[in-house]
Amino acid sequence: MQQVDSRKNIFSIKDKKNVKWCWIFMLPTIILYLIFTAWPIFSSFYYATMNWSGLSVTKEFVGLKNFIEVAKDPYFWSAYWNSFKFMFGVVPIHLVIGLLLAVVLNNKLLKFAKVYRTLFFLPVVTTASIVGIIMIFILGADGPVNSLLMSIGLIKNPINWLGDPKYAMGSVILISGWKNLGINMIYWLAALQSIPSELYEAAKVDGCNSRQIFRHITFPLIIPIGAVIALLNIVGSLKVFDIVKTMTNGGPFFSTDVVSTYIYRYAFSSEMGLPRIGYASAAGIFFGITIIIVGFTANYFKKKIKQKSSLTQN
Repeated sequence: MQQVDSRKNIFSIKDKKNVKWCWIFMLPTIILYLIFTAWPIFSSFYYATMNWSGLSVTKEFVGLKNFIEVAKDPYFWSAYWNSFKFMFGVVPIHLVIGLLLAVVLNNKLLKFAKVYRTLFFLPVVTTASIVGIIMIFILGADGPVNSLLMSIGLIKNPINWLGDPKYAMGSVILISGWKNLGINMIYWLAALQSIPSELYEAAKVDGCNSRQIFRHITFPLIIPIGAVIALLNIVGSLKVFDIVKTMTNGGPFFSTDVVSTYIYRYAFSSEMGLPRIGYASAAGIFFGITIIIVGFTANYFKKKIKQKSSLTQN
């Protein structure tokens, strides 16, 4: 009994030491989170009730006036719906094309698969501002895209891809979809490689072809992970800023203006006169609540999909 008690004491001491070291290693992350995430979120509720430029010392309490003004601003709602247009355009690219790429690159018979994976992943690690600046040149009137399309006879005159409201949002969606395609390909690859190879071998023995294997084995097993990938993409695409800011700055005629660029314009830019930190905070809270609702809704469906998938497998 004494030996058992002494062992328990030793393990409890070790556990306490492990917990202590865990907190020590987590402390820098917690401090940075509190400073750069938690504090700005909580302070935005305070600033949203103030009329403050961020430059003056004095602040004027205005209550819900900023929220009412945001709700009445048609440009805010234009940016609001543009954010959802962007989401509905980008997410299918990431999910569908990302999965197709992953399936192709997961083929063991494919030569130089690692090279192709690296090439598709390179845009992910490239700074969005650099991508935006390069794409302004590529999609310009004298750029390679127009030159190519004119040379093969698809268009007669150059198209202003980023300067025409008809094409601007579509162009931004395609570029953003291409830039972040690599990380979604990696997510899907991880999902595909988690499937036991024995299942594929058994299916081949039973005479199943590639299409049948994908339909009846691969796809059902990757649905739970696919739901997580979809959730990450939905929330992430609603928060888009960098690629829109560098490529179009919300133009032309606010056709690509999203909530993030709308908030930036009022909080930090001189385009609207003096900055309005309170107004921008109110707009951020409005859209933040929307993202939370969308996130919880997507998470609810994700759990339902996982439950249905587990029942099907059982």
